[in-house]
Amino acid sequence: MKTRIITGAVLTAVLIPTLIFSHTPLFVIMLALFAFMGEYEMLHCLGLEKNIAISLPAYILAVGLPVGARYITNGMFMQYAFVAIAICFLWMLAAYTFSKGKVTLEQAGGAATGCVYVAVAFTAIILLRDIADTGKYVYMFIFIGAWITDIFAYFTGMLFGKHKLIPEISPKKTIEGSIGGTVFCAATFVAYGLIISKALKVIALGGSDYVILAVCGIIVSVISQIGDLSMSAVKRHYGVKDFGKIFPGHGGILDRFDSVIAVSI
Repeated sequence: MKTRIITGAVLTAVLIPTLIFSHTPLFVIMLALFAFMGEYEMLHCLGLEKNIAISLPAYILAVGLPVGARYITNGMFMQYAFVAIAICFLWMLAAYTFSKGKVTLEQAGGAATGCVYVAVAFTAIILLRDIADTGKYVYMFIFIGAWITDIFAYFTGMLFGKHKLIPEISPKKTIEGSIGGTVFCAATFVAYGLIISKALKVIALGGSDYVILAVCGIIVSVISQIGDLSMSAVKRHYGVKDFGKIFPGHGGILDRFDSVIAVSI
């Protein structure tokens, strides 16, 4: 627990300045690096991290999409991204076809799906951040939704949890914890909207707007938990405890950001 707390504190100390300076290249570099490491963890889980024919295009996609999202300014990024993703899927199928049995169809399909999922997720954070005027406030909902849900689902489940949510996937998660995380996420969405509206005077919000924020908080919380459980299901399928070890006590990028990448998309 001590290691987990220390790692969390260090990670927070690194992330907060990066989020504050999200308009700078530092933000893009961080997300591209996270996407790269996430791709490695996914490929390692599939046993393909040493297969250059599959890993190299996955890494290029992981770094290229986040960078392109910020710096391709001619309005063509989405078209380029669509083509790149389509080529990635075709490339993975070709790698399977010409591997002479060294790559299975499950591996190739997992690489294509998983790698695109990771790359697109970190790219979506930048796309939302760069929406004119409101993006610099709205993109924070990604992290608020994912982390508030995670934190309060844990504490609510610890205090009140009696009924298991999906024990075959995540034995410790409870229905009570899931509900608690969702309620606190909705409340935090409303509170954040109130802070932005009143303190920063970005936009005037009315009663119906707070209802919308609460509903969005519920939806985001549910998606966050699906992202968490989905990555747990993948780990259980491949018999691994954590995707990586970069964050002692927390695991890897995909362990720590499993909810974030689901919400961002």
